[in-house]
Amino acid sequence: MNTVQLGERIAELAARINIATHEMLTLVAEFDRREGWADAFDSCAEWLAWRTGRALATCRENVRVAHALEDLPKTSVEMKAGRLSYAKARAITRVATSETEGELLDYARRGSAAALERRVRGVRHLSRDGEIGAEEARHRARAFSVFIDADGTYVVRGRLEPEAGAVLMRAVEAASDALYRAEDVDARPRSRQRRADAIGLVAERALAAGLTDAEATPSGGTRAERY
Repeated sequence: MNTVQLGERIAELAARINIATHEMLTLVAEFDRREGWADAFDSCAEWLAWRTGRALATCRENVRVAHALEDLPKTSVEMKAGRLSYAKARAITRVATSETEGELLDYARRGSAAALERRVRGVRHLSRDGEIGAEEARHRARAFSVFIDADGTYVVRGRLEPEAGAVLMRAVEAASDALYRAEDVDARPRSRQRRADAIGLVAERALAAGLTDAEATPSGGTRAERY
């Protein structure tokens, strides 16, 4: 085998690795959605670290990229075909939206993973104008969806802006504390189960209190001040 053939073989194997990695990420997203890790672990990343022998930080990124690819079909197709490496997909998923995905993919095809990382850092650079752009991107990316699974449970998935997420977590923590104090010490649920119960309690209290149009309007001041 001459050097040209060696090079082709290396490129072929790299493409196969990209394809296999995409398949793994697709399975990871589905595994996480079904909470296949929930019996013994607190997160899919922890299960993945145990099951694959990878660092926990690496597995957290694997899970993040796995879910992000579901919202970036062009990036997913390129990786599935073996034309896009995990390193490039990881970088793209940090900043890409449906509007910018194509441009970032074009850049990824023309340059190295290192060059793409620099481009992504530039996109994320928080100058004053960049912060306004980032805030607008976060605002446009907000989403909340619920579907009923086959067993009748409600499966929730969403993305909240920072201040909304902070308010939600404070409410869930307060409800969790109230539930904890009322629990039977001999039959305490797991923390994630208590948080699920807390969401229900928060919803019940909100409905009981009632929501007028005025109450549903965010308070005045800048977004930072509200946060």
